[in-house]
Amino acid sequence: MSKTQAMDLGGIEPQQDFIHYEKIISDRRSVYSVSMGRVHKQEDIKNFLKKTKKLKNHHKATHHSWAVRISNDGAVYESKNDDGETGAGQIILRVLQNNNMVNIVICVTRWYGGIKLESDRFKHVQDAAVYILNSEKGA
Repeated sequence: MSKTQAMDLGGIEPQQDFIHYEKIISDRRSVYSVSMGRVHKQEDIKNFLKKTKKLKNHHKATHHSWAVRISNDGAVYESKNDDGETGAGQIILRVLQNNNMVNIVICVTRWYGGIKLESDRFKHVQDAAVYILNSEKGA
């Protein structure tokens, strides 16, 4: 995990420990789901990813792209993983940064449908991350 800020200026934490939305986006036979969890340390991230990958049919997914932001002792630590979906982790991380979220991990799961989505895949990853944040905020 990399430290990205010298000072933690606050931030919004998720209210729920774990939330998941199944098959929220479908495009050219590719399907997207999204999960979000509250995390405070690396072990929490590992547990979240295990829980996400154990959801029904998630072991068959092509990609589990995720990003995390954790606030600790006045600093915010960030990490991301594309899981083969180049650039997806950075997109999720940018959504977390833009919404000033901390102590949170979001995983966007994709089942590849056999047709390349080109740049539309980035919009779907972003839309999935925004969707789950908005649902958390009650929007």
